Amino acid sequence: MRRPLIAGNWKMNTDRASAEALAAAIADKAGDVAGADLLVCPPAVYMAAVADKLAGSPVALGAQNMYFEDNGAFTGETSASMLSDLGAEYVILGHSERRHVMGETDAEVNKKTLKALDAGLVPVVCVGELLEEREAEQTADVNRRQLLGALEGVSETQVLGLVVAYEPVWAIGTGKVATPEQAEEVHADLRRLLAERYTSEVAEKVRILYGGSVKPGNAAELIGQQNVDGALVGGASLKAEDFLGIATAV
Repeated sequence: MRRPLIAGNWKMNTDRASAEALAAAIADKAGDVAGADLLVCPPAVYMAAVADKLAGSPVALGAQNMYFEDNGAFTGETSASMLSDLGAEYVILGHSERRHVMGETDAEVNKKTLKALDAGLVPVVCVGELLEEREAEQTADVNRRQLLGALEGVSETQVLGLVVAYEPVWAIGTGKVATPEQAEEVHADLRRLLAERYTSEVAEKVRILYGGSVKPGNAAELIGQQNVDGALVGGASLKAEDFLGIATAV
């Protein structure tokens, strides 16, 4: 059985004081969440401060992005080893905002995925279609391209060390949410892709999260679907009560 993962992506929000307060509030109540793993991904500049507040709690620390080189003249970038140095265990890769705002390509996501795995980080590899792609019935094709592109060169052993997150771009921060049936349809398709690429046994072990306006009120029905193994939470992760409410709903 796949243990649910509830991951909070704080994006470019909080200042140091509010990041510390949020982390402390989540860590304080994390012991009450018995049925899921918890992960928070603050802005990189606050990761060390957040790590201090999470110390001794079951809440894992993650990053929102990383670069695929070990070091060098890459102004503004952060390497996998730097993230590990700060206590990160996970890293979000290929988020739609990285793809569609920053222009990140499938090839770049693949390089980052391979580097993260090599460095011992757990990549949370994001895939998802735009509204116009869904309306043009291209959802399956887009997600296939993005997922298989990210997994190029990833071995059967390595894929067990990553998480997939499906985030329909039209549902991120819009208040619109895929219905449980829509989410399950895509998640089941992603699991079939993993089975084709590897084996059905491997595919059954990989956690696939749903992201896109997840809140305490809709979390239970979404995560209750057979192939939905948790949530990648945006706005609702900025309030400890809401984030923990989603985890409790599992």
